Amino acid sequence: MKIVIIAGSNRKSSTSTRLVEYIERLIEQKGHSPALFDLYRNPLPFYSPDESEDGHSGLSELKRLLLKADAVILASPEYHGGMSGVLKNALDHLGQTYFGGKPVLSVSSAGGAVGVSSLMQLQSTVRNLHGINAPEWLSIGGAQREWFETGRNLNEIGQEIDDRIHRVLDSFLALTLLVATGTVV
Repeated sequence: MKIVIIAGSNRKSSTSTRLVEYIERLIEQKGHSPALFDLYRNPLPFYSPDESEDGHSGLSELKRLLLKADAVILASPEYHGGMSGVLKNALDHLGQTYFGGKPVLSVSSAGGAVGVSSLMQLQSTVRNLHGINAPEWLSIGGAQREWFETGRNLNEIGQEIDDRIHRVLDSFLALTLLVATGTVV
């Protein structure tokens, strides 16, 4: 299965991006094809309904990836109780064509305990894009974020967080398989 991961931070050493880089490796290990689109490395122009950005190479690449995707993972830091502006901007450029009928997993990293507000906002946006929200979501916060700080070895994350990441990812992949093939696992 093809899974597009959108890392929605504009911070070079983002913990939410490091988290989805780890998830990307797990998806590959499970035999699927992830494609990570990092909004820090590939910034998009500001969305305006009055202007077409069809010629923007980054936006064209993101749209191409999403059209081929079986599922999507959206990752964001939590800023002031919501998703990042760069992720919201990217989603504003897109629409039902890119998300309709596709499973979407919401992932966040928060300075506090967990990023529930950003996850709820992401799920509301996914519904409006006609995507299928995964029944579970993933948020790291507080001390859990330390495992994803720059310079840390991602092969040595804590067992509790690793178990949770695997459980949520397996649930998301099962949903994706069910939607893509109509096969129950």
